[in-house]
Amino acid sequence: MRNFLKSVNRIVVKIGTSSLIHPNGKVNLDGIDQLAFVLTDLRNKGKEVILVSSGAIGVGMDKLRVAERPKEIPVQQAVAAVGQSELMHIYNQRFLGYSQQTAQVLLTRDVVDFPESRRNVINTLEQLMAMDILPIINENDTVAVDEMDHTRKFGDNDELSAIVAQLMNADVLIMLSDIDGFYSANPSEYKQAVLYSTVSAINQTLIDQAGGNGSRFGTGGMISKLKAAQRILDAKSAMVLANGKPPRIIFDILAGVEVGTLFKEGLHE
Repeated sequence: MRNFLKSVNRIVVKIGTSSLIHPNGKVNLDGIDQLAFVLTDLRNKGKEVILVSSGAIGVGMDKLRVAERPKEIPVQQAVAAVGQSELMHIYNQRFLGYSQQTAQVLLTRDVVDFPESRRNVINTLEQLMAMDILPIINENDTVAVDEMDHTRKFGDNDELSAIVAQLMNADVLIMLSDIDGFYSANPSEYKQAVLYSTVSAINQTLIDQAGGNGSRFGTGGMISKLKAAQRILDAKSAMVLANGKPPRIIFDILAGVEVGTLFKEGLHE
């Protein structure tokens, strides 16, 4: 059922804050190093790879020794400004250790909502990959806001990663989180919760089972992952939701191993 994953070429990987930050709020350097190793090896195999990375606020909180996620928007944006530069410094250091050049691309929603700017985004990402440079995308948190008639926020990086996968006609979106996949209920609360191996359509039952929000360092919960999956299904593409600890699970996913939850139309569940 998952053999098609062995031959995918263009891959978008989304890494969540929970995979980049330890529960104590410190940066997960080992996880980031593994991610750099895996994605570089995929590039070495000739795959086209785009990374959508959360973590700016989480890394900024660690850098500034802020214990709780700020509630005020200006404070969040200031912390994100500090965290984004620190996060890219860590990524650059780790990727260059494997001789892989990276580039930072910060997006806001209005950029992909208008044809000319959308083409510019696509052209930039295509050119970076043609130059053997791995794009690392995040939302531009320091300026992303929702105004009355001017929406600049994506909502969260789950949606951003799905939009990037759509824009770039990716063969698969691999979404790494802190949970093994999509369950029938919260597995930390209900021992009888069942992990879905495959999902071919998003219905109200799944939405009801999705539950609440994410960690104190990030914004995404299971609902946002279902919304991203719906976007991927609408695009006739595929998405795998899996546990990003450790990131080497990407190798298993692309080998067709049945880990995590595969979202794809036309599956027999």
